[in-house]
Amino acid sequence: MKVLLAAFLALGLGAQSPATQAPAAASVPAWVALHPEYHASANCIFCKIVAGVAPSRKVYEDDRVVAFWDIAPRAPIHILVIPKQHIRSLDELEELPVETRAALLDACFKVAKQFGLVEHGFRVIANTGSDANQTVPHLHFHVVGGEKLLEDPITKPAAAK
Repeated sequence: MKVLLAAFLALGLGAQSPATQAPAAASVPAWVALHPEYHASANCIFCKIVAGVAPSRKVYEDDRVVAFWDIAPRAPIHILVIPKQHIRSLDELEELPVETRAALLDACFKVAKQFGLVEHGFRVIANTGSDANQTVPHLHFHVVGGEKLLEDPITKPAAAK
């Protein structure tokens, strides 16, 4: 009976018709599967930078984080520091290992020191969510400096009279 069943299946007589087959799983880019511990998102530009499939001007990298120049700088020095593991924003911080959380803050300071920002000052910013104008849904810190920054970056502009 087993031989008959095997022959039956080998000839395709027991296979489902294309109309009744389950849909094939969406293909995942190879770079996503390369480091499953990063939980990479195939559509995330920062995940692509981590994987090396999107260009960036990296200034720092270790086993947990990457830092690179912002493509639309708002100050003479404007570096983004991101975890290699994909999380959307600070609201998912608990999903990162404590070591990665520490590595993010450490990398922010190392980058500021590397670019000579420590003596005169710098700012570290994390926009979280749409009301904060977070434009890339992958946690990232902006390290900005190299000039006198506005004293109060969160005050709304005065209403026109």
